[in-house]
Amino acid sequence: MAVYTQLGAEDLASLMANYDVGDLRSAKGIAEGVSNSNWLLETDQNRFILTMYEARTDIADLPFFLGLLDHLAQKGCPVPRTIHDNNGAAYRMVDGKPVALIEFLAGVSVEHPTADQARAVGAALATTHIAAQDFNMVRANTMSLAAWHSLFDACSSDGLASIDPALPDFVSQELAFLDANWPESLPKGPIHADLFPDNVLMLGNRVSGLIDFYFACNDFLAYDLAVTHAAWAFSADGSVFDADIASALMDGYESVRPLCDAERKALPVLARGAAMRFLSTRCYDWLHRAEGALVTPKDPMAFMRRARLYANPANGAFPGQVEQASPSAG
Repeated sequence: MAVYTQLGAEDLASLMANYDVGDLRSAKGIAEGVSNSNWLLETDQNRFILTMYEARTDIADLPFFLGLLDHLAQKGCPVPRTIHDNNGAAYRMVDGKPVALIEFLAGVSVEHPTADQARAVGAALATTHIAAQDFNMVRANTMSLAAWHSLFDACSSDGLASIDPALPDFVSQELAFLDANWPESLPKGPIHADLFPDNVLMLGNRVSGLIDFYFACNDFLAYDLAVTHAAWAFSADGSVFDADIASALMDGYESVRPLCDAERKALPVLARGAAMRFLSTRCYDWLHRAEGALVTPKDPMAFMRRARLYANPANGAFPGQVEQASPSAG
């Protein structure tokens, strides 16, 4: 979450008048994240999250994102409902940009998760995968392997080298490996695709909310697990891998939805892809900073470190990982 667009108190109050949620009492911009503008709003009835979708979000995708939230909430998953306006619309337009009002869920995002918390997150992720199987809308993954190529191309070799001299060669070699080894046939369905700790709310060891579904799409379910593994099982800078957290996350997931043999075999490659997905967007955001945005670009190298660990089976990121030839390993 972040704030790229400024909305004044009068703008927010006028907007909220279109919803049956009471009178606006307070509004606070949320500075975390990288994609959309967000505010925490409080009325005399409740709290809500207001999201304005910026350039990276296509308005045509909003029915999928918001419909998936409502579908999962109806199935009892810990996700926020979309608050529809007085005309039943899931989003409105403000200054040419779409905005949506979302249910506020209590909980905190943990910076240093315990194994019990990681296990709960794995189970919650698997629960959403099962609950979403009958969701009747489909959205392609616009942040797939082809997009990573495009983002790195937009960074240029010189731009990547300005971040770290080793990046251009690493990116070239790792993309070539993924092109040659990316799975073609695994169980698919709607996935979150961005389940970092700041997109999970917890009350103790219980998951109270999975939020920020704005990269959700249809893709391999095991890829979603790999993204979550990359997000949770490392220190923030990617230099330390926590095997206990990783194991608990996997155990929690498989306690609800056991992986098939093909998924388990593909996880090391999927995890390398997950690391490259976030390396690509972080590099792009680092080199194309939005002027005036109340957000600090995140360190791209944290995901180069993850990718290197995943590429080296000696690091034991996944039990039983089989070594595959790769110039990025080591």
